[in-house]
Amino acid sequence: MTRKLVVVGDTLLDRDVEGVVNRLCPDSPVPVLDENNSVDRPGGAGLAALFAAGRGYEVALVTALADDEGGARLSSLLTAAGVQIYGLPLPGATPEKIRLRTRGRVLLRHDRGGPAGPPGEPSDAVLELLAGAAGILVSDYGRGVARLPALRVALANTTAPIVWDPHPRGPAAVPGVRLATPNEVEARELAGLASGGSRLAIASRCAQALRQRWRVGAVAVTLGGEGALLSHAGGTPLAVASPTCADGDTCGAGDRFAAAATLALADGALVSEAVQQAVAEASEYVADGGVATAVPAASAGGRMRPAGKAPASAPASVSGPAAVSGPAAVSGPAAVSGSAALSRSAPTSTTGSGSSAGGGSTAMGGSATRSASDPVGAPTSASDPVGASASGPDPVGRSASAPGSVGRPASGSVRPAGAASASAGPVRPGPAGGTQSGASGRGRTGTPVRFGAAPVMAVGWSDRIGARAAGDVVARVRAAGGTVVATGGCFDLLHAGHVATLEAARQLGDCLVVCVNSDDSVAGLKGPDRPLVRHADRARLLAALGCVDAVLIFDESTPHAALSWLRPDVWVKGGDYGTGADGPDLPEAEILHRWGGNTVVVPYLDGRSTSEMIAAARAGGRPGGRPR
Repeated sequence: MTRKLVVVGDTLLDRDVEGVVNRLCPDSPVPVLDENNSVDRPGGAGLAALFAAGRGYEVALVTALADDEGGARLSSLLTAAGVQIYGLPLPGATPEKIRLRTRGRVLLRHDRGGPAGPPGEPSDAVLELLAGAAGILVSDYGRGVARLPALRVALANTTAPIVWDPHPRGPAAVPGVRLATPNEVEARELAGLASGGSRLAIASRCAQALRQRWRVGAVAVTLGGEGALLSHAGGTPLAVASPTCADGDTCGAGDRFAAAATLALADGALVSEAVQQAVAEASEYVADGGVATAVPAASAGGRMRPAGKAPASAPASVSGPAAVSGPAAVSGPAAVSGSAALSRSAPTSTTGSGSSAGGGSTAMGGSATRSASDPVGAPTSASDPVGASASGPDPVGRSASAPGSVGRPASGSVRPAGAASASAGPVRPGPAGGTQSGASGRGRTGTPVRFGAAPVMAVGWSDRIGARAAGDVVARVRAAGGTVVATGGCFDLLHAGHVATLEAARQLGDCLVVCVNSDDSVAGLKGPDRPLVRHADRARLLAALGCVDAVLIFDESTPHAALSWLRPDVWVKGGDYGTGADGPDLPEAEILHRWGGNTVVVPYLDGRSTSEMIAAARAGGRPGGRPR
């Protein structure tokens, strides 16, 4: 069994916006950036986890994820890179770091997400994970994960070597940590010592003070392009010089240093050997081009789509899926080019503790980019991204089942999303002179619109489809102390067996989120002739069921990324996935165990199968072999 390397800490969504500047703003003397493309990457602890992935260990990330589109995006990127997510609840919004860049230089960093809320408590599975880890990296970005008392107790009791990458706004390292890795600005702020003397002398005094105060084995102060200074039990520090002198984007170099040191210690290296290895890897990282090279945009993984969106790989200018959260601006911290190769933050930072601007291992995924001119996934306005909830009724409760209820009634009634009734409307002229017929839906402003001959892209305005809708439902149910239930599948031809499973699933909790395979995902699983019904239509049909509270479309072959973000209390599959008490566990059981969730199989109606329906139709008969 492969041993696990565990990363614990705060994860951010980093975005780089690349463009050109050729004019000043007419109403203010500031440059105007014309966006060419944007790239999403996990930052903070997520970046460190990506750097550790693919290095001989299974990598698990203990982090807090918000119930919003940013949290869904992070889960997709991390899962695509092979990182196992042990998610904790995070109130509020996903923290985002946006870097506006041109010609390899940073013009501005824009942070959003608001102040950090207290993350939720870890599950028993997280505590077991820490107890059996081969090595642990605490990547503290000052947003609360490293402060959780249960995690700190588990870290203090583990026998695994721990590397602690501290933050000035974070807590002290737990006693017994093998190595702490502040950069020199962080070390001065954390130690609180008066300045004076040479650079090495100041770093040495700060390292000694922190080692004694925190009761850790050693402290390595990173010195940018000069390497690192290691203070250990001996009186004389060890100065480790950088093997190269590189001038490049240093963003994420501190995370690369900490991840490399953790891997080395897990392999049995001495602390001095681990620091030398970390200096070499971080220096090479900057020399090779930094995060843009380490996490190439072309290695993008899947994502959870806003409702009704086509694959972002269609336009030639797009490499990877489109970003789904927020305006077209994208995130990441400000790290200008320079020689501070081992600094976590930009050389211009006042605290020396800024977040990384992106992350990833090699070609394992973990990033995505889109062209600024790409209509797929591009928001229609800065304040109203595609997939946003309609400004209409409460997205959680289409109709109140009882006072104080948080979901919708567990009924099997079927009607189009937002429609007054399920009856089909008359044929009417379409907006382009054609005709539209069918059921009513709800537009972006909450007014009825017609679906039929017109493209079903309007489904993107549904208040029950997409990551935002699912996040809203889950957050509200959790806040009310309810039970979140989820299920998933292709649902290519919706039939009575599907409905029976969905109705049974809804009765197990207070809301039901349905995870639906995208068109690309279905084709990969079932062949190029599937699906018969595109995912926009499938999502709308499911959202029209009275037992379904939200629908989430995902691109991956499995719903693992969606589950890691949603963290449902119960995951349900139809009876054709199990054989009773002696049958194997559902493949999602291990993932649900990470946060204490449960997997359940519900009875399935015999004789109802999409494949059989398709085969019967092609053979000119009916399901069950009856002739027409």
